[in-house]
Amino acid sequence: MEAAAAPAPAVLDAFFAGPRHHQLRPASSAGGGCRSARLQAQQPCRAAAPFARADWQVACAILASNSGGGGASESKRPAPRVNGQKPAPALEEEEAPPAAVPAELDLVPVSNLPRPLSISDLSPAPMHGSQLRVAYQGVPGAYSEAAAAKAYPGCDAIPCDQFEVAFQAVELWIADRAVLPVENSLGGSIHRNYDLLLRHRLHIVGEVQLPVHHCLLALPGVRRELLTRVISHPQALAQCELTLNAMGLNVAREAFDDTAGAAEHVAARGLRDTAAIASARAAELYGLQVLADGIQDDAGNVTRFVMLAREPIIPRTDRPFKTSIVFAHDNDGTSVLFKVLSAFAFRDISLTKIESRPHRHRPIRLVDDANVGTAKHFEYMFYIDFQASMADVRAQNALAEIQEFTSFLRVLGSYPMDMTPWDAAPSSSWSSRVDNSSSGHH
Repeated sequence: MEAAAAPAPAVLDAFFAGPRHHQLRPASSAGGGCRSARLQAQQPCRAAAPFARADWQVACAILASNSGGGGASESKRPAPRVNGQKPAPALEEEEAPPAAVPAELDLVPVSNLPRPLSISDLSPAPMHGSQLRVAYQGVPGAYSEAAAAKAYPGCDAIPCDQFEVAFQAVELWIADRAVLPVENSLGGSIHRNYDLLLRHRLHIVGEVQLPVHHCLLALPGVRRELLTRVISHPQALAQCELTLNAMGLNVAREAFDDTAGAAEHVAARGLRDTAAIASARAAELYGLQVLADGIQDDAGNVTRFVMLAREPIIPRTDRPFKTSIVFAHDNDGTSVLFKVLSAFAFRDISLTKIESRPHRHRPIRLVDDANVGTAKHFEYMFYIDFQASMADVRAQNALAEIQEFTSFLRVLGSYPMDMTPWDAAPSSSWSSRVDNSSSGHH
């Protein structure tokens, strides 16, 4: 059968005779979450047949409308419109009677079907001026999303349900960058991300510091005295503990995965006895009201995020740089750590952070002594940030010296420091404003 004479059967023949395509597709087209966490692989087979689902639906409807075996008037009836799509041009050559109106057939909405992962999703990183795809952990409205927007203005932010998924999104080319927290001025280090930095081969290419401004959110019309529970991320609950007590909220505190997720949970479940601690943007996104603004105990609440990429950047010396390294040693005693610190001190290189984490593969070291018995020591990996660029000769010589007495040394990244000023005035705590207002009355 020739395609020019009967294009509809040709489309069907391409579908039924052609092989099923092999695709990676999102498990659900709705909801947040990084696409890398919801990829499902179908059975591998041959190349895909060139057809569109909408065209196939139109062809099926055309065959159904023309299979009635009617007379001449029946053959003149116009083809139905499937999902609002116009029939194929070849079938419109015969003019339908003026009174004939195409039938409307609403099949499965094409827009709601899962979209296969296309070649554009696996394309290389955008060139200069293109929109970057930046992965972050959480849901829209999270502080990590705000950090991603600050680090890469105008980026396409991709929410991920776990830190691990954000790392994998960059490694699988689904995202170009990842922006993840590593430490908070009140809560300390986020150890999970330090472990993931060592497990994955991504590079730190920048940092951004974001002031944290907590709000107490609830459904519209809910009053504070009616609350029986407050939910949020454990660190957010700890950072607002004193303020909640000062407000007279002696209610249950329950931990949630993240701050914006807690706000989404309150809105989705319609919980009128529960409030969430989250950002003001989360209140806008999920239709919640702000019962109290700036409820963090300390106005100087800042979270430091790092920007991750598949390739490192070229270090420079014309602006302040920071370098992050991780090392381990096999020798006994603490003299190795002293030597590492001395290598930086001798060259007048300032350290901004030192963090120790247990060695995952060798957590315990046994030392046998005939006099005192067997001693058990923890083995550690040491993370250090220092203020120098890898293009600086001092940093190069320091690492060359450190490499001589360490068993493992890796540079996580050499990147520009975040020198943008931030104003703590908008993040002044609720308790401090109450104290100021009460002192004014006296």
